[in-house]
Amino acid sequence: MHYPVINDCPVCHQELHVTRLECGHCHTTIENRFHLSKWHSFSEEQMHFIETFILSRGSIKEVEKKLGISYPTVRGKLDDIIQIMTEGEATEGKASNKSVERKADILEKLENNEITADEAIRLMKDL
Repeated sequence: MHYPVINDCPVCHQELHVTRLECGHCHTTIENRFHLSKWHSFSEEQMHFIETFILSRGSIKEVEKKLGISYPTVRGKLDDIIQIMTEGEATEGKASNKSVERKADILEKLENNEITADEAIRLMKDL
């Protein structure tokens, strides 16, 4: 059985590192500290969004339609992905705009009963 690679420690929530690789055929094992690509940083939901975005040829309207989400939600998800890809290189102004869009996303999820009020409060505090 194969499991997806997790990125954060379930105990302290710090970044995990791959330290062992093993061949499934001959069982050769290599141990060291390996670097994962940025693609491993994305959640399953983010990977689904990226796939939908690419298959929609970058059309935000098409992504809205396929995922049943609003324009601000699409932009917020896209901004989250861009931030991961650029590893926090965003300027102060972009970070501020992202925060506004994330708040709109949280409020929309609350309005659509996708999250509870307590979850919305927690997410707002995390911004």
